[in-house]
Amino acid sequence: MRWTVHSERDLYRDQWVHVASADVELPDGRHLDHRIIRTAAPGAGLAVVSDNKVLLIWRHRFITDTWGWEIPHGSIRPGEDPADAAAREAEEETGWRPERPIRPLVYSQPSPGLMTSEHHIFTANAATHVGPPKDSFESDKVEWVPLTDVPELINKKQIVAGTTLVALLYLLAGHPATG
Repeated sequence: MRWTVHSERDLYRDQWVHVASADVELPDGRHLDHRIIRTAAPGAGLAVVSDNKVLLIWRHRFITDTWGWEIPHGSIRPGEDPADAAAREAEEETGWRPERPIRPLVYSQPSPGLMTSEHHIFTANAATHVGPPKDSFESDKVEWVPLTDVPELINKKQIVAGTTLVALLYLLAGHPATG
């Protein structure tokens, strides 16, 4: 059931994203003109959980014009360790410095039928407040949200971002961090 790519052509490319069109042959011999979105860098996120509360940011996503709670996450810089990237993003976006150890939680490919995006999600058990968020444009507020509130926030569509959903549902299902 493997799909075969016969050719590919660029549609758009910049420093963040590369969009291509691929001539894809399905197992039954039909061809599709399929779009591929390649992201420039993998992402890293961090679910900091302390006293049964998780550190979240409340932010607006202009593409969907929606608001929601998210774990801090962002791009991994070239040569940067994914766990270090997750810690850096958490501190920049929240003003809270995660305490070590930072452990792998889950790996996700948010939409593998369309894009190459991959997210390395980690967890930590504590953080120290070091000041206001460096990236204050990332969110309206930063809060420690009780894990017991997460299912209701999902039901209210206040947690909808895929990476955050995967991380928090994985934690709620009782899966321990790996490593």
